[in-house]
Parts: sequence; structure tokens; C-alpha cells
Amino acid sequence: MSQPVPNQLAAIAARLRVIPREAHNISRKHISPGALRVLYRLHEAGHAAFLVGGAVRDLLLGGRPKDFDVATDATPEQVKRLFRNCRLIGRRFRLAHVVFGNEIVEVATFRGAGDDGSGDRHVVDGRIVRDNVWGTIEEDAVRRDFTVNALYYDIADFSVRDYVGGFADLEARTLRLIGDPVQRYREDPVRMLRAVRLAAKLDFTIAPEARAPFAELGELLLHAPPARLFDETLKMFLAGHAAKSFRALEASGLLADVFPLTARALAFRGGDSLRAMIEAGLAGTDARVAEDKPVTPAFLFAILLWGAVRAQVEREIARGVDPVLAWQRVSHHVIAEQAKQVAIPRRFGLVMQEIWTLQPRFEQRTRKRVFRLLAHPRFRAAYDFLLLRAVEGEAVAELGRWWTEAQALPHEELAARLGSAPPAAAAAASTEAPPPTGRRRRRRRKPAPAPANDTA
Repeated sequence: MSQPVPNQLAAIAARLRVIPREAHNISRKHISPGALRVLYRLHEAGHAAFLVGGAVRDLLLGGRPKDFDVATDATPEQVKRLFRNCRLIGRRFRLAHVVFGNEIVEVATFRGAGDDGSGDRHVVDGRIVRDNVWGTIEEDAVRRDFTVNALYYDIADFSVRDYVGGFADLEARTLRLIGDPVQRYREDPVRMLRAVRLAAKLDFTIAPEARAPFAELGELLLHAPPARLFDETLKMFLAGHAAKSFRALEASGLLADVFPLTARALAFRGGDSLRAMIEAGLAGTDARVAEDKPVTPAFLFAILLWGAVRAQVEREIARGVDPVLAWQRVSHHVIAEQAKQVAIPRRFGLVMQEIWTLQPRFEQRTRKRVFRLLAHPRFRAAYDFLLLRAVEGEAVAELGRWWTEAQALPHEELAARLGSAPPAAAAAASTEAPPPTGRRRRRRRKPAPAPANDTA
């Protein structure tokens, strides 16, 4: 951002709107004890102390935020001196984390809008790669991304301060960038994804001038750090509004810049069934989040990339490649291709590969293979995936029904239906926990029993 001149800062200060305690709905009983302790201690030490960002926004909307961020005129080193339970983190943005048990309160020093050379700011090709220049609250407000994220709750008098019109945008449910949208997106392209995510989460409308640059600047996301895009993807799809976020991402035109293989698969034959599968999977993820059940990025990415995997495997098999090799080769290739845009940690990639490569094994319903598959440690995830695939056609839907019934049958009855009793090893495997990964401990052999007639 260009450095504002004193007259501009004076104009920003003149626009200040103070919403008094009686005119807003924020109550301290809805702010975490840790955040209140940080705010009060900074205030008592003579520093300005404000709750800021998404917590203020969500409290004003009647929500109950889980994370609370604090903005102050104290430097990170001054914050650390006030709190023994504080650690300083970050190179791109220097921050203080104050730890209270499981709660971490993030404390940021007011950031300056410009750098006179005394601070630590580095810009590469218009992108801010490091930003540790301290400033005033007015400068801090214009450095933030969206107007609704630049509202400050003042612990001194419990008022809300608004320097950029965020309170009015909140009431209008509009997401508007602070400053010139093109410049702000060039500074940090990930802001485009944040706009889509927040609009979906809050049920807001993205202001036309904030949405217009997506078509031109979306390709900048190809140069964003894959690890940052992974984090943004988790916020988008694993926070309870995944289905809405996916639809918004596709409608924005940014899906092809983040998940190019998914966008390509949706555009080709079978795209309708793939879209239905993705929608169902994301709706299921939202339901699990609402019920406070665990969700995993591996299952999410397996759904999003299934279209690409299935199409490439079909081509490989048509060329005469062994099916087992085709599934292994393609699953590895698709994950590697996607990881160029969005990082996929290896622990998730391995699970994705197992979910995919188990799919053809559901078609093999011989006695031995059925019991082996039921004993597989990834059976449940692969089975849930199979149920989502029912939209592909009646044959897949019938497979899902068969395996659903098979799991409900007593062990012996299932074995009888499959033609004969299962071998002892398979029977034991189906009732035991999955074997642990890693190095096995050598067991001491027991003395062999006396020979017996083995005809039972």
C-alpha cells in the first residue's frame, strides 16, 4: 500500500464513528477470559488495547467466536514483558501469542500503512512478503482487508470504533475491500479466496468493485505459497459451510485457479454426477462439523479430486496398463499435480490413495476378498466414499447397498452367503483392531502344542 500523507490520515481520523456501549450488542460475557485478561493488562499498563477483526464482526452479528485477536500500540517485545506466558512468532507478520491453557490470544501491534525506511517491510512484484512496520490505529485500520474486519472494541469504554465504514457494511451484509481492490489483491492474492469464504460463511454479498478483479487476477493464486492455500482451503471447507463455499468458489471463477483438476473434471462428461457427489460429500462434512464430529482433509481432497483420478485410471486401463498399477500410478500423479497449487501433507495423501485404490475392490465379492476388505483399516472411509459414488449409476448404488447389508450380517451368516466358512485367519482379522504401523515388536514364541487330530 502506498504511504498515506498526513492529510489522508487526518481524513481517516475524521471519519471515525464511535458506537457507544448502549448502541451495540457486544457483551464482555461473550469474550473469552484470556482475551479479557490481555485487554485489561495492556490497558492498565498504559497501552491502547482493542479487540479487533473477526471476533468483533461475529459478536456484532450475534455469533460466538472461538478465537479472539487483540490490537495494541505496544510492540511485541513490550507485550512479552507484560506476560510471562507469551511467545513471539512469525517473520512475515511479527505477533505475540499469549497462552492460557488451551487458549491462545493473538496480539498484534498497530501496523503502519507506509515504511519510511525504519521498519521491516519487503515487497516483491507487488506482494507484501514481510510487514513489520508499526503505526497508529488509523493506519492499522486502512491496512486491514475488509471494512467489516476493521472494527475495534475498546476495552477503555466498551465502545466500537469504526474508521472505514465497516459498521454500515455489516448492517448491509456487504463485503467491501479497504482501498483499491486491484492493488490489495496484488499485495496478497489470497484475499480473493478470503472474500469468497467470508461471503459464504456470513451470507454476505461481495461488493461489485471487490468481485470484478477476480477474472483478471485469479491467476495470481498460482504463485501463492501452496501451504497458505492449504490453510485457506481448510478454513473454507472444514468450518461448517463447505457446500456454500464450494458453490461460491465455482461461481467466482476461482475454482480453476485453486483446484484446476476439479474444474476440468466438472467441465467434461460425467461432470453432473461428480458435482452431485461433491455437493453430497461437502454437505456431509458440514453435518459432521455441526455435530462436533471429527473431519479430515484427506476425505475432502479425495472427493474433490475423484473425477480426475477416475478419468485417468480409465484411460490407463484402456491402454493396457494393469489395473492395480493404474490406480497406484494415477493416484500418486493426481496428488502431485494438485499439490503444486494447494499443499497436501503426505499423511493426508496416503489416506487419499488408500480410499481411491480400495474402490475397485468393492466389486470383488468373493469370500476371501470380502473379509480382507472388511478388515482393512481404511474400510470405513472407503465405504463412506463408495456411498457418495452412488450418483454415478445404479451399479455403484447396488454395490453400496450390498456392502451396507454385509456389514449388518453376523459373521457366520455372511460367510455362509459367500459360499463357505471364512478361514480362521480372516475371521480373526475381521474382529481385531487394525495392525499398528511402524516397526513391529518381536514376540517370544510359545512352545508348540502336542500334535492333535485336525479334522474339526
